[in-house]
Amino acid sequence: MDPANPVLAKFTLPRKDDPAMDPRDALDQLETIRLLMERSALYRRALGPMCLAIGSLGGAAALAAYYLGIEGSTAFALWWLSTAAVALALAFFIARRQAIGAGEPFWSPPTRRVAAAVLPPLAAGALLAIPFLLGESWARRVVWLLPALWMVLYGCALHAAGFFMRRGIRLFGWTYLLAGSGLLLWWTCPLNQFPPVGDAHIAMGLGFSLGHFAYGAYLHFTEKDGTP
Repeated sequence: MDPANPVLAKFTLPRKDDPAMDPRDALDQLETIRLLMERSALYRRALGPMCLAIGSLGGAAALAAYYLGIEGSTAFALWWLSTAAVALALAFFIARRQAIGAGEPFWSPPTRRVAAAVLPPLAAGALLAIPFLLGESWARRVVWLLPALWMVLYGCALHAAGFFMRRGIRLFGWTYLLAGSGLLLWWTCPLNQFPPVGDAHIAMGLGFSLGHFAYGAYLHFTEKDGTP
């Protein structure tokens, strides 16, 4: 195993003389490291089609919501949570197809680690939408906060997943962290008026379509030269 490998470098190899190390845990850790090294390239190849699919979906959902005049906190939250569910299903389908094409099991130990890493911020984003789905009076006044908060949490999920992949996904996560934080600061600036729901749809569309398209294009053009 190459100690310079960026995936392997995130793990500490178990010491044989460590009395606290259970032999079975040591074997499981070594097996996970081996699988992560083997499948980091597979994960990277799957990310390109995922980003293009999610970017297309995000742009289409934003345009549809804007022109259909979807207003109100409940409608906004329900629309984008439904879009997120479809995006998750698309990502699952693409990842599973890539795994089958490569002759690899889909729900492997590395995949479970990645899923466990991204689950907390994604679940927090879903739970954050509950008051908006219930149509609380205060939620109707601040529904425009959701795009910025969702971007921040999505960036946290991508950054967490990046500890099991190459560093590009962590940088991608940072773009959402910074974009969401900047949007939050801009919309809450005392010099600005609170934006209408239509602007929130535009922010969701631009954030989750352009960002994924840009990263998908980056992956496409750097896949052959082995860029991290």
